[in-house]
Amino acid sequence: MTKKILVLCTGNSCRSQIAEGYLQHFANNRAEIYSAGVETHGVNPKAIETMKEDRIDISNHTSNNIDEYRHIDFDFVITVCDNAKERCPFFPTKAKKFHHNFPDPAKAVGTEEEIKEQFRKVRNEIKDYCKQFISENL
Repeated sequence: MTKKILVLCTGNSCRSQIAEGYLQHFANNRAEIYSAGVETHGVNPKAIETMKEDRIDISNHTSNNIDEYRHIDFDFVITVCDNAKERCPFFPTKAKKFHHNFPDPAKAVGTEEEIKEQFRKVRNEIKDYCKQFISENL
């Protein structure tokens, strides 16, 4: 049976979207991947741009609220920021929970190039995490 993975973040705009893209890529149709936030902020255009640089298209992703997925029995729930871990509403699930606090690239300041560099740095951290997660859990 196909495993179901949920990635949770605060606004479902950057980190969880990047993670969803990489989990789909590395799982290669061996899992159903969802991402959501405790709020919805829309998909960050810089997250889309940064992923395109690595040949992964997340431009059709939507920003979803955790409440939309209450009916799904997830196998894994991954929180990608401390705020989501603290605010994540409890819902009955047999899901194994994982947590990794990635820096929020949307909060990056500086020149356009420095901000892009911060997005790339976080993207690469999330990529490594997702690759390892899939190899250990699927």
